[in-house]
Amino acid sequence: MRHMLEPVVSAAYRAQQISLMTSAMALHQTVRLVSRSRIEFERQAVMELRRRYAELLRRDLENAREGLYPRSLLFQFPYTGYARVLPTLLRELPRVLKRRSSQDYADLPPEADAERYPAYFRRNFHWQTDGYFSRYSASLYDAGVELLFMGTADVMRRQIIPPITQFLRDESPGRARLLDIACGTGRGLHQLAITHPQLRYYGVDISPYYVQQARELLSEFADVSLVVENAESLPFVSNHFDIVTSIYLFHELPKDVRRRVMREAYRVLRPGGLLVFKDSGQLSDSSDVAFFFERFAHDFHEPYYKGYLRDDLEGALAEVGFDVGRVETHLVSKLVVAKKPRAPRKAGPGAAAGA
Repeated sequence: MRHMLEPVVSAAYRAQQISLMTSAMALHQTVRLVSRSRIEFERQAVMELRRRYAELLRRDLENAREGLYPRSLLFQFPYTGYARVLPTLLRELPRVLKRRSSQDYADLPPEADAERYPAYFRRNFHWQTDGYFSRYSASLYDAGVELLFMGTADVMRRQIIPPITQFLRDESPGRARLLDIACGTGRGLHQLAITHPQLRYYGVDISPYYVQQARELLSEFADVSLVVENAESLPFVSNHFDIVTSIYLFHELPKDVRRRVMREAYRVLRPGGLLVFKDSGQLSDSSDVAFFFERFAHDFHEPYYKGYLRDDLEGALAEVGFDVGRVETHLVSKLVVAKKPRAPRKAGPGAAAGA
């Protein structure tokens, strides 16, 4: 019976994703008409993006077939919720375009008390209304991201789950603790909790408004703790977590802050623990779609993105002390899997004492 259902599930899933992509492309075209922007796409980059899209859908189906996450995740797209906020998103478009035109990255709500936050965070990333400083922004964020990535945002997010599933099978750590750094609205944690409800989940984010949104999304799960803190100084004791994840954080951080966050992730992870992060692809692994990365840096307010594209993240993780395992590309994103060694590394020959 299971084998008989496979073609049905595959056909239904692909039909869903093509429908989402077609709808998103129509909205993208509307945005271009309203903004009067004309883009000459690079043919080779477009062809490569199509190949990567097909590969992402194939991988998503294969992961579900292998039991790395439940098939229900293939069909968990929240149509009703996103349809409800779509008219608001479209009404926001003129305000977004006005900010982009005037380069007004500091247009933030006065009640947000932005001075409490690090300078790199005090801006409206993506030119979005209120930046990360209101519930209004948080309520629109997920639908806007799915629109931007043509219905593949959650698909890319859940590619962090297979290495976690494999780690749990190999390690059998019981009720493992998992920390999601920069949990945002909780979309990544939501898919993880559906897949592995036995884990104890923790999330940290610097925006109290996005944490409020995440609490609502995750309210059905009893063992989830969310706190508002800066990931540069995590409020947890050392060696506390079995698994640490992060989704789409590093490209929004300056280079030195990325490394501070990596060091904190290393500190709170137990020896032998697993680090999995998902972020934008980089030129080192995705140069064939660099055209789209350059467009993203140009069209959206992402001040640290160009530096991110050329940053050696795997090398930085190794310098912190991680053993970097596999690196995979998924459409325009990358997945990095690493472990904290069970024993501290010995200093190499000639290493300066105390360095």
